[in-house]
Amino acid sequence: MERINALGRRKTAVSRVYLSIGTGNIVINGRDYKQYFPTEVLQIVLKQPLATINSTEGYDVKVNVRGGGISGQAEATRMGIARALCELNPEFRPALKKEGFLTRDSRMVERKKYGRAKARRRFQFSKR
Repeated sequence: MERINALGRRKTAVSRVYLSIGTGNIVINGRDYKQYFPTEVLQIVLKQPLATINSTEGYDVKVNVRGGGISGQAEATRMGIARALCELNPEFRPALKKEGFLTRDSRMVERKKYGRAKARRRFQFSKR
């Protein structure tokens, strides 16, 4: 088996995932995932698809991720890993779909409108 590639997106983050059979190494933008995502919560989010199929050590994952913040990048990478696992073995699909890892979260930041402080927040009202 060679590499399987998949794409994951969340907010403005785009993650390209390359999955291959290996020893469980996860490399993100040339750095170890524990160095790239320092908080344990983001590391858990990243490994959720692998934990769902009970194979945290069976695959090597190489990731190129751009855009957004670290939370969006972690969730985009999670989606990319889940999609790559489905491409590798279709039997993983029901378990990953049940957890919601294959569904694109389409929520985006609402744009700022003119005459407003933010998207919905108005400027302070002055009676006089």
